[in-house]
Amino acid sequence: MFCWLSRLYRGFSTPTERITHLIRSSLSRTLVLTSQRRIPEFSSFVARTNTCGELRSSHVGQEVTLCGWIQYRRQNIFLVLRDFQGLVQVVIPQEESAASVRKILCEAPVESVVQVSGTVISRPPGQENPKMPTGEIEIKVKTAELLNSCKKLPFEIKDFVKKTEALRLQYRYLDLRSFQMQYNLRLRSQMVMKMREYLCNLHGFVDIETPTLFKRTPGGAKEFVIPSREPGKFYCLPQSPQQFKQLLMVGGLDRYFQVARCYRDEGSRPDRQPEFTQIDIEMSFVDQTGIRSLTEGLLQYSWPSDKDPVVVPFPSLTFAEALASYGTDKPDTRFGMKIIDISDLFRNTKVGFLQDALSKPQGAVKAIRVSEGTKYLKRKDFDSIRKFAADHFNQEVLPVFPEASRNWNSPVAQSILEEQRSGLIRLMEIREDDVVLLTAGEHKKACSALGKLRLECADLLETRGLVLRDPALFSFLWVVDFPLFLPKEENPGELESAHHPFTAPHHSDLQLLYTEPEKVRSQHYDLVLNGSEIGGGSIRIHDAELQRYVLATLLKEDVNLLSHLLQALDFGAPPHGGIALGLDRLICLVTGAPSIRDVIAFPKSFRGHDLMSNAPDSLPPEELKPYHIQISWPADSEAEKSSLNQPSHPES
Repeated sequence: MFCWLSRLYRGFSTPTERITHLIRSSLSRTLVLTSQRRIPEFSSFVARTNTCGELRSSHVGQEVTLCGWIQYRRQNIFLVLRDFQGLVQVVIPQEESAASVRKILCEAPVESVVQVSGTVISRPPGQENPKMPTGEIEIKVKTAELLNSCKKLPFEIKDFVKKTEALRLQYRYLDLRSFQMQYNLRLRSQMVMKMREYLCNLHGFVDIETPTLFKRTPGGAKEFVIPSREPGKFYCLPQSPQQFKQLLMVGGLDRYFQVARCYRDEGSRPDRQPEFTQIDIEMSFVDQTGIRSLTEGLLQYSWPSDKDPVVVPFPSLTFAEALASYGTDKPDTRFGMKIIDISDLFRNTKVGFLQDALSKPQGAVKAIRVSEGTKYLKRKDFDSIRKFAADHFNQEVLPVFPEASRNWNSPVAQSILEEQRSGLIRLMEIREDDVVLLTAGEHKKACSALGKLRLECADLLETRGLVLRDPALFSFLWVVDFPLFLPKEENPGELESAHHPFTAPHHSDLQLLYTEPEKVRSQHYDLVLNGSEIGGGSIRIHDAELQRYVLATLLKEDVNLLSHLLQALDFGAPPHGGIALGLDRLICLVTGAPSIRDVIAFPKSFRGHDLMSNAPDSLPPEELKPYHIQISWPADSEAEKSSLNQPSHPES
């Protein structure tokens, strides 16, 4: 039974040497295979000899067999055949001897699947199509076979044909035929493969799958609950493999990575999915610098060749700097319009609302400069900006026009200019037609309001033709030194983790943990791309007592839920840290897709429904019985109960 193990171990003097040799030889073999990478064989093992999109003038004279969908037909003389790689023109034979072939190709509905065989020939002079990669050639067909006829479609399979998202999700298998979806999903696959290569082949990471059925984790997002056959006992789907990857470090795996499926029951959020994918990474004996360097190298290595190359290292800002300059912890740094603190200009002001703000703790006067604002924006735009700030932040925002040709200044703005026109122009580098949006109040609140208005102004200016955010530019940024804890929204006297409860405190703030925990900075870092958070991670707590203190004393969590992790930390846990990159959002930004649903093969709708299969669905009572579950319907939802047994309507 164990003879294969004996043969495997034969020739090694100690078990440690055996394992070390196996790891080294495995890595070296992988590196050799990587260096010998070839162009993929797209037509191996299948009926075709070539793909539609690969044929060129160099193939003229070759006999080929192609399989694909009929894209369109012209005058029953030509048809265009499509597969995943592109389009090719097929000449429908007109001879009487080829009547059967002509019948198949002329009568098959558009989007039918056919197989054709014939000769690659050059197009007649003057009939070449330079817009088509295969535009110099066409296929002179000899035989054809209808593999499957297509019924009338709910929409045309063309990228320029507009479809509602609900219709696209209902017929997702048709939507996937579009070139844009093919590009998005294939680019995603290529980037993931390059990431595997970088992590496993070049840096010795181990790809390990972690369980999907787990237990409730304290803190963080809401989790999906899965019933078990034991009465009153439930699994939970993990928000992330956080605990497992830490336990793998305790287990001595040293370097772990996984393309991980994660689940969060967050309800209706347009930029989120209830199930999503992250590139999950953990390392032992590492610090922030190591994780950040690894991540930068990973993105640089896996970056698509048709995009501008990634330049490393990425710049970084502390959380406090990001908030002060951009009003958010995920700033879009592709454009300026930074927040400027102009409090010192108004220390002796006589303007009432500025006096009131500066007299209070953390009170400040903040402003942003909207370049050429009066040239591109109208008076009603500034009215809507003021209303937005009042409605969303309860914050008064005052437009000031220091050098405008038109006098749009309110009496209060005029008073401000009479006091500090020259100082304002100098400090904010104001030019003609620039507008200053000024607000006063508590530092964080004022910055948050201006940060949102900065993006609103960018949206308005871009609708008027000014380009501020180059879609071809990828601006990466690290944000570091987050607070370890935040006050709970529902009870500001209690604390909750800003990241998660396993994040280590900043070394220099360790003593504050026991005296003023709200002032402690964390070893947490986020990676931001073009104003979207695409990754986050931290150095973890590897000391059991410190972890127990954070959970029980500061966060008031039940430590029994995490007894397995606390016990593991007591058994010689190494220092460790990691990061998770949101794959869906990263690919969405790289491809320029309008939604993360456009880079996922089978996404859920805005409400978390699968419109194709009508999931989630109801179950009959007899199927719920083994799980000891009964549905308790609210008194006012009998109509809803009956509607669950009816086909659902597509969402808008």
